[in-house]
Amino acid sequence: MDNMVDRAARENVNQVVDSSKGTPPRPGETAAPRAEGTPRPHPGETPGPHLGEAPGFLLPLLLFGGFRTLIDRLHARLAAEGHPDLRPAHGFALQAIGDRGATASEIGRRLGVSKQAAGKTVDRLLALGYAARADDPADARRKLVRLTPHGRDALARSAAAFDDLRTEWAATLGADRVRALEDDLRRVVPAETAFRLDATSWLGGT
Repeated sequence: MDNMVDRAARENVNQVVDSSKGTPPRPGETAAPRAEGTPRPHPGETPGPHLGEAPGFLLPLLLFGGFRTLIDRLHARLAAEGHPDLRPAHGFALQAIGDRGATASEIGRRLGVSKQAAGKTVDRLLALGYAARADDPADARRKLVRLTPHGRDALARSAAAFDDLRTEWAATLGADRVRALEDDLRRVVPAETAFRLDATSWLGGT
């Protein structure tokens, strides 16, 4: 089975290299002219009107590419602003800790990972100065993980950076198109999925 990325690259090449070639006619039929620039069917595909559309796998790749672009730009800026060791997974963990703090079990549940895996992430945040352990005022038997001023600064700078990145997209695409894109995504993305924090565990298969 083809790799989707390889296939996308091949089809982009074929649209240029094979643009002068028509689809072979069936026995007894005469080949119909093909509009210039229309991609040829991939081997095994059934010719049809869908050939004028982008292949279905391109949509998730583009959406993920947009996400990756924003996150990479964010962390380049955070590194320049005093947070060079912060990684994307750390951002999800800081959100899981939240303003009120959380136990390791709660953090793991919010991130979709085991308590042990969450503990490793928490230990890293502690070492970097983004979080600290504290007694739970409501239960002396529990230990909470709380954000430090350094952790809160990282989240505040992240929010400001995302606002600036959105402004850049609006300047490139148009503010109306960015708002329309957000509205359209809200229509197709289930509400319970839109703001989940377990993306890293989902991608990692844990």
